[in-house]
Amino acid sequence: MEALRQDDPRRFGRFTALARFDEGASAVRYVARDLASGESALITAARPELAAVPVFSRRFQAEARTAERLAGGWVAPPLDPGDTAETPADEAEPLWTAAGYVPALPLAEAISIAGPLPERALRILGAGIAEILSRVHAAGSVLQGLAPGTVLLAADGPRLTAFGPLGAAASAEARPGGQLSVRLGYLTPEQIEGKEVSAASDLFVLGLLLAYAATGTTPFTEGPAEEATRRIAEDEPELDAVPEELRELIANCLAKDPDQRPSAGTVAAELALEGAAGLARGGWLPEPLAAAVADQEARVLALDVPEEGEATAEAGEADAPPAPEDARPVDAPALRKPADVAAPSGDADPGNGDIGEDRGTTRFLNTGPRPPQNDRPTTQLALPHELTAPRAPDALPAAPPAQPAAPLALPAGPVAPQQPGHTHGGPAPYPAAALPAGPAGPGGPGGGPMVSLPLPPAPAPAPDPAASRRTLLTIAAAAVGGLIVGGGSVAALGSGGTAEATDDKPAPKPRRTLPGQAPEPRWIYAHPASESSPLTTALWQDKLLVVTSESQASAVDLRTGKRLWQRADGAKGQAALAAGADLVFVASPTEFLWLSPKNGKVVHRVRYTEAFEDLPGLTVGRLAGSSGPVIWFTGSHTVVEKAPKPKKGKKKGKDKEVVEAYFFAYDIVQRKELWRTSVPAGRDPGTPAYRVVAERSADVLVRQDAASLTAAEVKKAKGKGSVRSFDQKTGKLLWAKQYGAASLEAATTGDEDGTLYAAVGQDLQAFEADSTKPLWRVEGSEDSWFGTPLIAGPLIHTTERSRLVGAVERESGRLVWRRSTEVPGTGPAPSLTLSGSEKTLIAADAVQVTVFAAADGERLWKFQDIGSADPKGETVRASYRALAFGETVVVQRDRSFYAFPVA
Repeated sequence: MEALRQDDPRRFGRFTALARFDEGASAVRYVARDLASGESALITAARPELAAVPVFSRRFQAEARTAERLAGGWVAPPLDPGDTAETPADEAEPLWTAAGYVPALPLAEAISIAGPLPERALRILGAGIAEILSRVHAAGSVLQGLAPGTVLLAADGPRLTAFGPLGAAASAEARPGGQLSVRLGYLTPEQIEGKEVSAASDLFVLGLLLAYAATGTTPFTEGPAEEATRRIAEDEPELDAVPEELRELIANCLAKDPDQRPSAGTVAAELALEGAAGLARGGWLPEPLAAAVADQEARVLALDVPEEGEATAEAGEADAPPAPEDARPVDAPALRKPADVAAPSGDADPGNGDIGEDRGTTRFLNTGPRPPQNDRPTTQLALPHELTAPRAPDALPAAPPAQPAAPLALPAGPVAPQQPGHTHGGPAPYPAAALPAGPAGPGGPGGGPMVSLPLPPAPAPAPDPAASRRTLLTIAAAAVGGLIVGGGSVAALGSGGTAEATDDKPAPKPRRTLPGQAPEPRWIYAHPASESSPLTTALWQDKLLVVTSESQASAVDLRTGKRLWQRADGAKGQAALAAGADLVFVASPTEFLWLSPKNGKVVHRVRYTEAFEDLPGLTVGRLAGSSGPVIWFTGSHTVVEKAPKPKKGKKKGKDKEVVEAYFFAYDIVQRKELWRTSVPAGRDPGTPAYRVVAERSADVLVRQDAASLTAAEVKKAKGKGSVRSFDQKTGKLLWAKQYGAASLEAATTGDEDGTLYAAVGQDLQAFEADSTKPLWRVEGSEDSWFGTPLIAGPLIHTTERSRLVGAVERESGRLVWRRSTEVPGTGPAPSLTLSGSEKTLIAADAVQVTVFAAADGERLWKFQDIGSADPKGETVRASYRALAFGETVVVQRDRSFYAFPVA
């Protein structure tokens, strides 16, 4: 932090600036305070010379909206600016945003204080950023906001402070004609080649960032600066100094081919399965950094509102102090402030570590001289210039002369008048490193592909022929309509509007995956945040994903992931079923509904009061199971039982209410009841919860959930569960049997041949259903138990609370394979789903989805949807579900649905 300078704004709405936090190419950040409430804020204020450019202003505001949408977890929520009219009349209102102040150090400053981060800290840093990227990429967007200056290290985890190319810019310059030139600090091979950016581009930059945090240097530093881009595009990264456990993951992120890079969710899972917040509990920063963060917090709390005279002299005056050497890159022009700053005096020798103090400002965090960092001149390309420590001049090859930066050309309207005392040019750009020879990109001499957005056209300057080999990214009118690159497959965050690309490139091929990496989803559907969370989900005819919630039922096209309709009649409905070939059946709390699959319109409606007139007030329980057009369910209603006629001379007793319960079979195609049979009422309110565990030609076998048993039934069972057999045609109860020592809660299933499979203690045992004769037993793992097995042809797939998944032969019980999902922690056993071909087994639990080859148990890939990370609590709360059809599995986590290809 530094003291305010004379030309720094003093007021930002309700906040009063206290000190400079740090600065970047396009903005300065201030620590500020609301003097009325005492609330501290981190203000990001655009540089005035850039704020005057309309396209910059629009883009800045768009990135602020992105930050607002991502608020929560590792992104500080925006603060109400208050009354901005309080800005003094003689000061121009700056372009700024406010977020809650969190004591934290920029990553580059942390590296300069304590050197490279240890492995645990690296994992937390990478997992936290990957969690944010996972949220961004789930929306089909790209962040482009990663750089050592945009990542802060706080006591409880990392924070991201930039949400687009402006925030992560290595240099930004207003150019004649209202144009804006922005050079990104971290580049990717596809940008160097003039190709479009994608979610995989963010992963490459994350790899660069983690390598820098692990080593204090960037991984493509060896060699002349003029060959920097060639090394990024062609050479293998130098990762020898990266901890061995993380080397492969970072190398995968730095793959030249974007299709070979892992997803953000995969990176987050590999770095911290319990989430960054979970891994960071109890502290994560090395001692020097923890002390520096605490020191910063104490100093911020002690800050008083500075008097005007306490600020540094206005830049450009004769007695202006030299700019600190550690505020710019080696061999690069000095960073320009809103007015010119005098060049360094040259008295201090950067080569001996005596960097010297900036005598014109107060250094709030006095960490002493900063050690030189092990970066070669490619840091001019890879690190923001205000973050690179100086090197001895004689240790570096000469850098090429500075050239105008042209990677991000943003056409705009007329340039606003310059404010007095401010220069027009903004920060000087990095020296340009030569790009590989070759033709310009498809966008013409400007390099990267150009696209048109649905906005009024703005005149663009004539292309600069010299820029054809320097273009990294070219975008037209990105500030208002969104930021579209290349074929339009990915839209960069920062705009609430819709942008369309003009070219007709085909959709990208499904990317190749690395071992353990989830494939690219065919589509992603996000259930609207404005609606209540899903209650049930089901697949209809392999065409629709039907989702019910407290407010409605809705349908999603399984081919595209687009929502087709929503219908309030289906509110609180149970999972949809196919009623013939052309209707969707939904059971709501009061009626059966038959909906049109095209628009959700109610075609038929049967109210329970009409269908079951003799059972007034019938409450229908959850569906117990289904087979073809037949569904089975339980229901109950309350009747008044008259007191018996008293004997002569005796007082009449009181009438009492009694719950009567039934088990039903109902044909949803013919829309008629097949049979009902009276069964014991369950625990209050009285409807027993049944589950069909097997369907045979003559009967159905049913288990009752232990939670719905009455206290008397629990006592009578003596800890053992039972299975009931009901006649398929009449519903008559045929028998009820107990199987060995299987408990009331034991997972149980059966097959059409009359064999039951039940968890008995820590083992899985097979029984002959009609005789209860034990057939075979499979031993489980210690201190664990089996979940509900899944029958698949000659095999039974098993699942255990210890996170072991396996396969045994149905006939003999011989163990075929057993593998771990490698998920830590306890909880219920994973639920199992088979793909349509039965070649792929999907195990879903509260932490992740793990996919196996069903035949031999080979672990194919894992998937985590990090969602909204909460530093103060659990990162992942909702359990995963998997629904399979054809060659696709739909993975659900609360509101998010991903359609993955499977064999």
